[in-house]
Amino acid sequence: MNIVVCVKYVPDAQAERTFNASDNTTDRENVDGLLSELDEYAVEEALKIVEAGEGEVTVLTVGPEAAADAIKKALQMGADKGVHVSDDAIHGSDAVATSLVLAEAIKKIGDVDLVVTGMASTDGTMGVVPAMLAERLGLPAVTFASELTVEGSTATIRRDGDASTQTITATLPALVSVTDQINEPRYPSFKGIMAAKKKPVEQWSLADLGVDASQVGLDAAWTKVESFAARPPRTQGEIVADEGDGGAKLAAFLTERKFV
Repeated sequence: MNIVVCVKYVPDAQAERTFNASDNTTDRENVDGLLSELDEYAVEEALKIVEAGEGEVTVLTVGPEAAADAIKKALQMGADKGVHVSDDAIHGSDAVATSLVLAEAIKKIGDVDLVVTGMASTDGTMGVVPAMLAERLGLPAVTFASELTVEGSTATIRRDGDASTQTITATLPALVSVTDQINEPRYPSFKGIMAAKKKPVEQWSLADLGVDASQVGLDAAWTKVESFAARPPRTQGEIVADEGDGGAKLAAFLTERKFV
């Protein structure tokens, strides 16, 4: 089975994240980055499927030069090879353009049985790219999987909602997005880290995919950040002294701010 896992290199959520003053896009150069945590579940699930049968896992990412670290982490976990689409024209692309580039890259990889993604990226948190990608590829999309079973030419997922649990099946090839409930991603072992150094990683540009630069980037984006401002520093809270009327003071404080 040939599985492609789409992953993203994102700014570390623990770091101080901001935007570039020049174009209001996410600053990815002055902050540490890493493989999106939600994508680790997708990589792990693909590895489990291949280990239970046969096949290979290709990790695909779209991003600047530093995004190679996302592929590196996935290869250390056990993926077989990687594809990195990097082109200056991609900077500022929205979900629509991102899904286009991913789709063309998957078509170029060819002979794909299953595409696996995380439920969303930890920087954008939109969660729309999997559905857009499936539409562009003409594949059935079974999303938000808390459990995934692949038997023969059928993929079956369990989707857990607030009020119900659904079982959904799709005929391969298909696209599946997974939640953080589906597994526990493995840590790269020393053997895996060493083996990753010898695994192939191809680098493609927009020209390699036949994508016109006018279709991607900030100028082609359907949405843009108009302005941004730093979060104001936290101020000291108000201390309510209890002199027998503490409860009344607290109630008045909450009422004034329309909390109650």
